[in-house]
Amino acid sequence: MRLIGMLDSPYVRRVAVSLKCLRLPFIHEPVSVFSHFDAFAGINPVVKAPTLVLDDGTTLMDSSLILEHLERLAPPEHRLMPADLADHARVQRLTGLALAACEKTVQIVYEHELRPIEKRHQPWIDRVHGQLLAAYRQLDAEIGSGRAWLVGTQITQADICAAVAWRFTQSMLADQVRRDGHWALTRLSERMEALPEFASTPAE
Repeated sequence: MRLIGMLDSPYVRRVAVSLKCLRLPFIHEPVSVFSHFDAFAGINPVVKAPTLVLDDGTTLMDSSLILEHLERLAPPEHRLMPADLADHARVQRLTGLALAACEKTVQIVYEHELRPIEKRHQPWIDRVHGQLLAAYRQLDAEIGSGRAWLVGTQITQADICAAVAWRFTQSMLADQVRRDGHWALTRLSERMEALPEFASTPAE
């Protein structure tokens, strides 16, 4: 399989780390949706990262949909979604909070880096910023100490997504979302970033 996209995208990194945890072989192709637009369009005309090209040439996009398919390919002992219904709901809950934080971080970054100053709408920016803080406040409160797996006795998608999201926000908006008051997320991030699957997949 071929994973297309840059690892500075939390969505691409999330899939790359997950592929390693799932023990599924793949090739990473660091093609940018910005500086390599035409090359990316040649692989996926929608130009959406991440894009995963399966062995039969089928092209998948959207990190959550990609990971849903990959769960079906992985050996049961390496899957990142628990079979127990209550544990599954818990993983989905924490993953949803982390993805919401990712989305709001991306919106703020794009607003400041891509939109001209005179076209920015401050009330909307303030609203997104509030949503970002709310997502991390809730996530930090719900993940316990950050010193153990978030659900069950092994790594799940909740651990991966929360750690990837926090690292991304800290790399882009550390002045707006401070480590102070988010100690569980900070501890979780430090633990996860030390894992081989994370360390070999650095956020560019």
